[in-house]
Formats: sequence, C-alpha cells, structure tokens
Amino acid sequence: MPKIHFIAIGGAAMHNLALALHFQGYKISGSDDEIYEPSKSLLDQQGILPEKFGWFPEKITKDLDCVIVGMHARSDNPELLKAQELGVRIESYPSFLYEHSKNKQRIVIAGSHGKTSITSMVLHVLKNLHKKFDYLVGARIEGFELMASLSDAPIIVIEGDEYLASPIDRRAKFLLYQPHIALISGIAWDHINVYPTFESYTSSFKELIQSMPKAGSLLYDETDEILNQLSESCPDHTDKTGYSAHPSYIKNGKTILKGLDGTDYEIQIFGDHSLKNLNGARLICEQVGVSNTDFYKSIQSFKGAAKRLELVGKSDNCLLYKDFAHAPSKVMATTEALKKQYPQSKLIACLELHTFSSLNPAFLPQYAHSLNSADIAVVYLSEHAREIKRMDRLDEGQVQNYFKHPNLTILREANDLKAWLLQHAWMDTNLLMMSSGTFDGLDLTDLAKQMNLSVQ
Repeated sequence: MPKIHFIAIGGAAMHNLALALHFQGYKISGSDDEIYEPSKSLLDQQGILPEKFGWFPEKITKDLDCVIVGMHARSDNPELLKAQELGVRIESYPSFLYEHSKNKQRIVIAGSHGKTSITSMVLHVLKNLHKKFDYLVGARIEGFELMASLSDAPIIVIEGDEYLASPIDRRAKFLLYQPHIALISGIAWDHINVYPTFESYTSSFKELIQSMPKAGSLLYDETDEILNQLSESCPDHTDKTGYSAHPSYIKNGKTILKGLDGTDYEIQIFGDHSLKNLNGARLICEQVGVSNTDFYKSIQSFKGAAKRLELVGKSDNCLLYKDFAHAPSKVMATTEALKKQYPQSKLIACLELHTFSSLNPAFLPQYAHSLNSADIAVVYLSEHAREIKRMDRLDEGQVQNYFKHPNLTILREANDLKAWLLQHAWMDTNLLMMSSGTFDGLDLTDLAKQMNLSVQ
C-alpha cells in the first residue's frame, strides 16, 4: 500500500486528489495551517483530516513513497525541508497527476476565467452519456461526490490552473500535464503576486500553445483579442479551432440554445460568458465522440458548477445569486450576465476583495468599470483576509477611484454588510454576491431567509 503525505492538504485540488487516492487504497496523511469547508468535513469523514493544524516535520519519514506539496506551502516549509533532507520523492499535484495519467488521453481546460464551468459541463455530459473518464476539477459539481477520479479510464479531463505548480516548481500547473487536447477560455491578468506583469502572465499561456503535440487539438475563445494573437504561435502540426458564444435567445427569463441540429434547447445557465463556455465544452465533447444532439440533450440538465451564478434564494420579486467571481474580467462578465438576463430588475452587486491580487493597490485599476452593470455596488474589504495575507489597509478613496462606479458603498465588517443588505425592500431587485472567500462567514442561506426568499 503506497504511502503519500500531502503538504497543504486542504487546497481545492489537493484535498480532492488526496481523497481519490485514499479510495484507491493509498495510505494518506497530510498537514495544513488552516482548512476551510467543504475540504475540512470531507477529509474528516474519511479519517484523513490532520489532528492539529500546523506543520510537523516528524510526519515526514523515509518510508513515504511520495510527498505532494501544494502551492499554499512556502519554500521554507518545515515538512518540505525535512522531505528534501531525507531524499523522499517530492511532487507537485500536477506532476503527480501527469505521471498517473501518462497512458491516457489528456484533456486540459485552461484560461483566466471559465475553466471550472467548462470542465464541469464536459464532466456532466460525459457522465450523463455513461462515458468512462477520469477527472480533476476544483469546484463542487452536482452528481459527483468527489471532484477527482483516478482509475483505468482511457481519458482524463483536468481543470488546468495557471497558478504555480508548487513553491519549488515555479511553472504554471497546466504546463505539466502535456495535453493532447487543450482549451483556453480567455486571458485576463490575474495572480499579480506571482505574475507581476501582464507579459509574464501571458507567457505561460503562450508556452502551453507552443508545446501542443503533433495531431493535438487547441480550442480557444476567438473573441478574446489577446488569445487570438497568442494562438498564432500554435504549431502547424496541431489542429486549431476558435469558438464564440453559442447562438441563443432569451424568452421569459430563460435561455434557449439554437441547436446546430436544427432544434431549440432550453438550458438552465445564462450569460454570454456561459454560452462561450458551453460552446467550448461542446467542441471538447465532439473531440471524444459525442454528437451535437447528445451534447444538447445532456447539457439541458446542467445547473452550473458550485458558486458559479448559483441561485441561493428567490421570490416573485427578487433573486439572490452567489458567484466565485473575483478577477476583474469575471466580475464584469457575471454582473453583465445577470443584468442582461433580467433587464427589468434593479441589480445590487456585492464584491469581496479577498485575493492577493485584488488587495494589491497596483492591481486595483484593473477593476475600473467592472461593476458598472449593477445599479448599486458594494465592495467588501475583509480585514481578516488582509491580515492573513499581510497586506496594507486599502483606503476607501482609492477603492472608489479605481472602480469608477457612481453608486458604490464600501464595507469592512460582515455584520455591517448584512445590516446594509437587510435595509433594502428587495422589490423588483436582484442581489449578486461575488467572492472567492466567504464575506467573513456571512451565511447566505440565512440571509436569503431574512430577505423572505425561498431557499433553493
């Protein structure tokens, strides 16, 4: 029974990989300095949640077959240093996943935004059609207990993150997978803490494009100007296909696909960015033998990945959505989508600045006009997140100036945000809550109930 230790086991992909290997019979241990839900409960249910939070070098022993280190750990992590000292095999989770899937057809979905949604759509369709496949994706998807699977399936579908592989491997994660089929959903500068310039950020995507194999396939959002330019460096031996939003129309608040097979299909997701994602997912499925008609029939039951325009509560007069959006392009696309889908309703959009990039004054100008589709906007500045990340306190005037929204409120405490939201009547008004965090633990289900909404 192979023994594997995870340094920073609580990460979205790390805990899913740990669970997948646990179910394959591996003996798993791990450490982390903090673990959030749902990772915490999922690890606890399988008996592999660390007993104490923190780093414990004594957990690293010579009998370990491998140590998998996550990017949340630092290069001077005591457990990592101990593993290096003992000569234990050290992998990042992307390098481990590649070794585990060398003999599979590898499909990698990359991009600054949309990759989780596209990956989720592909998995939903393949499962619905009873195809055999492995996968790794960061978000929760309805119908899947685990967000990673490792078996003898002939293909693997991987959400390809551009963040660094590990503290000792500074390559973008997606470069380690060596995909046969790669999709890039769009490029917008992110992760300023590791990509200090836009050029350094795009260089990893260019490297991915240039490294495509003979007879491989590159799919990309052709409406993205930067991506269009980068796609020109794709090798001649690789098939290259651009895509845009799938043809559709809106009827009574519902989005209807104009199927390429001549039939219309009502779907449960909406927004131009979702329709681009759907078209990219369709092309991937086509690559593995799924017909357009089968794709359309399957995608009708897709409700979206967790926290991606996820409906929390509703009434006849109000809808409450939550979304993972945090990068400027995601914030703009999500806000625009909700306003376009329900143009007759007022939209209040709340954005939590929670990431290293979003809390960095040098990056804030990227948010200019990103909330403009909202009638009223709130920017939530978590003091807790700022302290953990050791960032300077942002000045309210700075934030107002950078967002350039005419009706912007800035709040810093969860209780103040909740009180501010509950003062509204919510008549013909929708609420959008956007964050990669939790608004300091604000319970959105409870909020929906207090807004007299039916919880979904």
